[in-house]
Amino acid sequence: MTFFKRNKIEGRRGYDIFGTFKYYVPGGSGIFWILIMFMLGGILGNIVTVALAALTGPEFAAEYGMLFSYPVMFIPLLVFASAASRRNALTEPGVALDSNNFGKLHWWGATLLVCLVTLAAAFAADALNLIMPPMPEWLENILGSMLQGPLWVTLLSVSVFAPLFEEWLCRGLVLRGLLQKTKPAAAILISAIFFAAIHLNPWQALPAFILGVIFGIVYYKTGSLKLTMLMHFVNNTFSAVLSRIDALKDFDCFADVMDPAAYWSIFAVCVVAVVAICLIFLRIPVKDGQRSNCDIVPAADWSKE
Repeated sequence: MTFFKRNKIEGRRGYDIFGTFKYYVPGGSGIFWILIMFMLGGILGNIVTVALAALTGPEFAAEYGMLFSYPVMFIPLLVFASAASRRNALTEPGVALDSNNFGKLHWWGATLLVCLVTLAAAFAADALNLIMPPMPEWLENILGSMLQGPLWVTLLSVSVFAPLFEEWLCRGLVLRGLLQKTKPAAAILISAIFFAAIHLNPWQALPAFILGVIFGIVYYKTGSLKLTMLMHFVNNTFSAVLSRIDALKDFDCFADVMDPAAYWSIFAVCVVAVVAICLIFLRIPVKDGQRSNCDIVPAADWSKE
């Protein structure tokens, strides 16, 4: 009987799409293997891209390759994490990847705040472009090609695939595991570094680290992978939409198109908003006896099957 059917036996309504992985709670060594599986997936993704270019031509591969190569990148890790969870299920308690511990904010308040903090953080992090050296032309061309295909391909890749797979990886596996093994601050920082590192270049890694810390705070206090996926969606869609505005294509950051006084005023407001909203989430109490607000799941009891 599959894990999804077991979730019904345990009393949950419907099918838990994250249930396959809830008994895999990786620590330091587990994160090492996660990284190995992710690197292996990257190799497979590149093979798919090369094969697609050979079969259909480079233009088709450039425009549609992400639809095929990006999910393939995660297949080794999906298989590995699922197998590890199944192995642990009978002997160890699990930790749910997605919970709904919103405290007094309720789901609607938490949803509104995460959208606001994501947009504020995206604007504030944009200031990093003022101190970073110019992006190499070859890297700029690669990143630009990822966003210049058909709009539906761009949105499916960066607004659906990326939030789904990267949040499952960075918050659902890495941070969830670390929160059970180490102090919350260390867990959030390490997971944010991991999130930054998988972007493979400093121009994306530094903003990703900042967002990773904010995502981590939200996940630590709510246990909600849905919220961090929403935050990731908002950030990536915001960037994708801006990339489609012809008037902004030749500018590196908002400071290039705004009056300095207006830019720095908005920057200050955004920084204050990020700090204030993070403090609101940090006030959500963690349940007694738990290390985070990710729900604890008892070891599977399949005697009823």
